[in-house]
Amino acid sequence: MKITTALKAVTTAGAFALMMSTAASAVTLQMHNGGDPGSLDPHKVSGDWENRVVGDYIEGLVTEDAGGNPIAGQAESWEISEDGTVYTFKLRDEAMWSDGTPVTAHDFVFAFQRLFDPATASDYAYLQYPIKNSAAINSGEITDFDQLGVKALDDKTVEITLEAATPFFLDALTHYTAFPVPKHLVEEHGDAWIEMENIAANGPYKIVEWLPGSYVRSEKNEDYYDAENVQIDEVYYHVLEDQAAALNRYRAGEFDILTDFPSDQYAWMQENIPGETHVEPFLGVYYYVINQEVEPFDDVRVREALSISILREVIGPDILGTGEIPAYGWVPPGTGNYVEEAYMPEWANMPYEERVARATELMTEAGYGPDNPLDLTLRYNTNDNHQRIAVAIAAMWEPIGVNVELFNSEVAVHYDALRAGDFQVGRAGWLLDYNDPSNTLDLLKTGIEQEGTMNWGNNYGRYSNEEFDALMADAATELDLEARGQILADAEAIAMDEFGAIPIYWYVSKNVVKPYISGFEDNAKDVHRTRWLSKTEE
Repeated sequence: MKITTALKAVTTAGAFALMMSTAASAVTLQMHNGGDPGSLDPHKVSGDWENRVVGDYIEGLVTEDAGGNPIAGQAESWEISEDGTVYTFKLRDEAMWSDGTPVTAHDFVFAFQRLFDPATASDYAYLQYPIKNSAAINSGEITDFDQLGVKALDDKTVEITLEAATPFFLDALTHYTAFPVPKHLVEEHGDAWIEMENIAANGPYKIVEWLPGSYVRSEKNEDYYDAENVQIDEVYYHVLEDQAAALNRYRAGEFDILTDFPSDQYAWMQENIPGETHVEPFLGVYYYVINQEVEPFDDVRVREALSISILREVIGPDILGTGEIPAYGWVPPGTGNYVEEAYMPEWANMPYEERVARATELMTEAGYGPDNPLDLTLRYNTNDNHQRIAVAIAAMWEPIGVNVELFNSEVAVHYDALRAGDFQVGRAGWLLDYNDPSNTLDLLKTGIEQEGTMNWGNNYGRYSNEEFDALMADAATELDLEARGQILADAEAIAMDEFGAIPIYWYVSKNVVKPYISGFEDNAKDVHRTRWLSKTEE
């Protein structure tokens, strides 16, 4: 073991020295990216660490500006019908894949059909369910893909027809589920199109190297229509889930940007590297999921006890120290197209001692107590902050008769376990893909049956309520935004009153950026495409 570890350290150090020397003549961005990508295929990814890579090398019809707002991407312009259900996009003449093949409307039609194909089993396909017949195709109810509301009117014109007017649709198109894939390469190589010898890009960067467990490397795509304004020549997206180690490498000058940091170092960072830490509110919720397919977590009394006994008010200021706001609902504050008054349960205003007493009563009713404690495993992905929170919550659960075993794993393994239902209680987080309450509420919709099995998507806890699902369906066709917002609020109340999941806090983004990096703008999405960044002398 010692020899293996030593060799790995030497190899890593040597690789870093090599990349620093080879990058000497180029403007290189060294980005700490956290987890290891599970894939580079936009239909196969699911995390923000993957989005940072994929969103640099593939661009959709619509993309984001430096502030995270939707702007023209591969489409130079578009028109929207008066009833808001038909979008007609005109592609740029100069849009091209990095292998020299033109980007056409057929790439987008092919990509959307592939996204909704049940065989693809894309976890995030539902994000594009506003598109006509997409949900029915994804469930297998409709097998004729030509009925999908995405058509190529000609090589450079894409027409998308929706089920109903959708106020956030342009924003939704910035998500990687709406990205094109190179039709010619997927047809030739299948899922192997993302192998380094096959892959092609249509965005500002092209991927040239992927060393799993270490880094992904991209280079500027000279065939990109706006290449002359792209300032960074190459990007290393470094895999490193140890935040303390990442901060040390940042301080040593090895990283230009950190995408997270140990919260207990926040005060030190403010004092010693002032102006480099970026801590800002943004649209996201940190939560625990409870596997409702296994006993006793199918008992709402147990779920309620676990939730109300968490003292959320101490997690942000005392455990993390970076100002996270306690969350009692499911839709983050500031989300658009919603009601003014956020969901707030009555128990949130109870003195904590009374909440613990109530939780103890509930556990007793469910058959648990000092003589028969509930033993549960709490899973989280490897991260200093997740560990601190898990330790604190385990201590909060102990007085109500719950013994907690903590289990951590790397991010890809962790989320694979959540999707497979191989857990009891697990940590998760959600960052809004577009600014609309449906984007979080959709996480709690009942899964759909595909080819004889249930696909729960990102509803890891398998929460299911027919009334909730019916309200979500009603909201999807309601054109009055005020009425729609109230329908969604009613749905949120149902899921939260049944403790379909345990929200813990509203996120703040936590980035650290060197002073010589320009173009980094804090935004509610915490999306920062490398295209907008530049780097001066270090």
